[in-house]
Amino acid sequence: MPNQPNNIVLTLDAGGTNFVFSAMCNGEQIGSSVTRPSNGNNLSLCLNGIENGFRELIASLPQRPVAISFAFPGPADYPNGVIGDLANLPSFRGGVALGPMLEDAFGVPVFINNDGDLFAYGEAISGFLPYVNGMLSEHSNRHLYRNLLGVTLGTGFGAGFVCNGQLYIGDNSAGAEIWVTRSMLNSKSFAEEDISIRAVKRNYSQKTGNIKDFELSPKDIFDIALGSKEGNRNAALFAFEHLGTQLGDSLANAVTLFDCNVVIGGGLSNAYPLFASAMMAQLNGKIVTYSSQAVDRMEVKAFNLEDEAERKKFLEPTTKMVTVPNGSRTVPFEAVKKIGVGLSRLGTSNAVAVGAWAYAMNRITK
Repeated sequence: MPNQPNNIVLTLDAGGTNFVFSAMCNGEQIGSSVTRPSNGNNLSLCLNGIENGFRELIASLPQRPVAISFAFPGPADYPNGVIGDLANLPSFRGGVALGPMLEDAFGVPVFINNDGDLFAYGEAISGFLPYVNGMLSEHSNRHLYRNLLGVTLGTGFGAGFVCNGQLYIGDNSAGAEIWVTRSMLNSKSFAEEDISIRAVKRNYSQKTGNIKDFELSPKDIFDIALGSKEGNRNAALFAFEHLGTQLGDSLANAVTLFDCNVVIGGGLSNAYPLFASAMMAQLNGKIVTYSSQAVDRMEVKAFNLEDEAERKKFLEPTTKMVTVPNGSRTVPFEAVKKIGVGLSRLGTSNAVAVGAWAYAMNRITK
């Protein structure tokens, strides 16, 4: 984490209903948050609300901020701070220069990113990645990790990727857009249609055959699956297993490209015990050649770090020493390629805020 004491960065949690403004210092929130309605159908009210929300927050702080940094829904040209056509904020049409507007208003640098990116960055800095490497060090395991894929499960299916401590943005600020990768369950569709709140609700109601069941929340369906709420338990279990199967396939594709640990956040991550098994079955499953020969789905083996037995296996040192031919010198050999999969250690919103603060501080120091 950047060592810049007492530098305050303003952040924003931009939802479709409300905007929540907070201040971060040294990776932690200071003071109270400010909440204002988003007014997503009225651009003038929306932009005024954003500016006034930050002004109200500044008035409560002991010193002026050095930057503004936050996540905002896409599509967007994030490096230039221009927001595109948003589904949940319909007044943003044709490109709105939100970043430059705030820079003109407050006279500080403004950095806008995707929430999946900042979630992954926060977890890589002070959440999941330090947690994993800390456990490995405690078990005298020499193999530590530098890369992390973070995915968020909720209204949509988001992701971000951190490589060697740096947030990967992509040439068009569209890196790690995992939501639109192809669905394995319906080749004409895309992953988010099977990994989202609407997917859980749809699959439950279709399984029960009652269209009114679509009105149930994922929490209702989760409780039904656990048997603590009346309903069709088999349908509820199916809904989360369906999500886990598609999630596992999507993660397998990403891990094959990135070779990294995976951290999962977002509201639906609370149902992890119900979809983890199906997810891991895909990650460690098989695919076949045209001649029906089985091949491992991934070159690496994935371990569920929320399971005690799996975590123990993951932490076991597997480095072997091999002798260099024609000599006596030995060199280390990583005999087993492993990645860990688990839940957010910071909480999704906090991870996004930490990522936003760290991203701003890194940009400022450069």
